[in-house]
Amino acid sequence: MSGTDGHEGDHEEGHQGGTAEGSSTGSSTGSGDGEELRWLDAQEKAAWTGLISLVLLLPGKLESPLRQEHGITLFEYLVLSHLSEAPRRTLRMGELAFLASGSLSRLSNVVKRCEQRGWILRTPDPDDGRYTLAVLTDPGFDLVHEAAPTHLRSVRGTVLDSLNTADQKALVRIAQKLRIVPDDFG
Repeated sequence: MSGTDGHEGDHEEGHQGGTAEGSSTGSSTGSGDGEELRWLDAQEKAAWTGLISLVLLLPGKLESPLRQEHGITLFEYLVLSHLSEAPRRTLRMGELAFLASGSLSRLSNVVKRCEQRGWILRTPDPDDGRYTLAVLTDPGFDLVHEAAPTHLRSVRGTVLDSLNTADQKALVRIAQKLRIVPDDFG
């Protein structure tokens, strides 16, 4: 990025980890609202790179064994697992989307596939017909029960066994601070 913002060397270190957005205009504000663009310093870049690596690479590492051994995606496993732990194996779709860290539209597509395979049933909520309930069937429960050891080995081997208690507590704290709820959660 050095030199691309028209300030040869002025902000070279500060551009590490930043994007080219705003820098091609020759302006260091780049945000369009007059606010000064703050480039990432070395510590921020390291934190961001670590986080984005986790976000982009970790799901694939956790999903691969589930696909190979059970023919399901990580998201499908999370949906089935959360239902298996719920009272009467039943949750409102919005709550299930939140627990599985997905949008309602993504969940709807996955639940439809799971319904076709006989793992989940959808039914109107008898307490409030505006909501739809997802119910885990016996075959769905059997599948999540079979897949759980595979997932547990993957979680331990890929993540938890490499972290000490302080690291694990830090992850919990960071996740709580960064909690992102999908726009269509409700």
